[in-house]
Amino acid sequence: MTGSNTSINTDHTDTGTGSVAFPADRSCPYHPPTAYQPLREERPLARVRLFDGRSVWMVTGHAEARALLADPRLSSNRESNAFPFPTARFRGVGRRRTALLGVDDPEHATQRRMLIPSFTLKRTASLRPQIQRTVDSLLDAMIEQGPPADLVSAFALPVPSMVICALLGVPYEDHEFFEAQSRKLLRGPGAADTEAARDALEDYFGRLIDRKQKDRGDGLLDELIAERLNEGALNRQELVEFSTILLVAGHETTANMISLGTFTLLEHPEQLAELRSDAALMPSAVEELLRFLSIADGMLRLALEDIEIAGHTIRADEGVVFSTSLINRDDTAYDDPDLLDWHRSSRHHVAFGFGVHQCLGQNLARAEMEIALRSLFERLPELRLAVPADRIPFKPGDTIQGMIELPVAW
Repeated sequence: MTGSNTSINTDHTDTGTGSVAFPADRSCPYHPPTAYQPLREERPLARVRLFDGRSVWMVTGHAEARALLADPRLSSNRESNAFPFPTARFRGVGRRRTALLGVDDPEHATQRRMLIPSFTLKRTASLRPQIQRTVDSLLDAMIEQGPPADLVSAFALPVPSMVICALLGVPYEDHEFFEAQSRKLLRGPGAADTEAARDALEDYFGRLIDRKQKDRGDGLLDELIAERLNEGALNRQELVEFSTILLVAGHETTANMISLGTFTLLEHPEQLAELRSDAALMPSAVEELLRFLSIADGMLRLALEDIEIAGHTIRADEGVVFSTSLINRDDTAYDDPDLLDWHRSSRHHVAFGFGVHQCLGQNLARAEMEIALRSLFERLPELRLAVPADRIPFKPGDTIQGMIELPVAW
């Protein structure tokens, strides 16, 4: 399958550095970029070229990725001038201090411990009825309006957006503002747009925190204000950064998984039919879709020391990029990795990362995907694409992968 996207990054040719350009666009939204094919053949490590001509390591081997992502000699701290950034716009905003994602232990561990209780399996299980109600209400509205519909705006985006707002204690009536800022933060188009979006989100959360200090509500932010901020264990700027990251990550990633997962299932009718005939397959299907789609393709790290691995030496101050889409298609880890198979063991994929920075909200994301996809295909058994697949736009390679829009009928 081929499709269209909106990226202008089309130069993936070698310029004498012995590397392929990173990031590259996908020609099909659910397969790795074709430009990365030489990197699959060079597995488990290769050199790639960033936008500024800098050569960095790309990790493509599954075992090597898990080893390196758990290695404290690789840093997530983005404040160093040596840290690798995939685009100029991300370099500008990325150099600013970022809680959780952009700090290392022991600071990272301290921050993470504050949030873990809100994202446990038990807490997620308690949220399932609320997620189901949200999904049902959105499907009710879609059905009442009738086909066709854009599944992204009508369903895939509002499901996780409403859930994360309720969890954090963020007013959902502000969703158009923060969804628009999230898009600018992740997709630009330029560095000024990205920085302005982060400023706008941080200003929004600063004002929201101030209001909550005067009038406490019911949400994770309210708990952190009462138990951490007011007690001096957390400062205001850290809480603003927490809030921004949790809100953006909490709806953008899952929204893309729901939309791209739906598109992928519609493009794989045999696998969809099997899933419809056996609802017990849904948890396995979610894991396989996470592996297969790998929407967060390109985790970034900086080597603090020399690291010997797989016959290579990653030198101190060298950048390291983890290609999730290639790591999760490593044929030494998965048989026939380019096939969608509900019966394989996919649980050791790295779609959520690995090591200390593994995604905090992965339990919530799994629950949202299971409930959303199961309910969607149960309620709309005749769901189909409303236009040819190759006319549906999807996102460029320099951001989280997913569908820009998804016209469907039933």
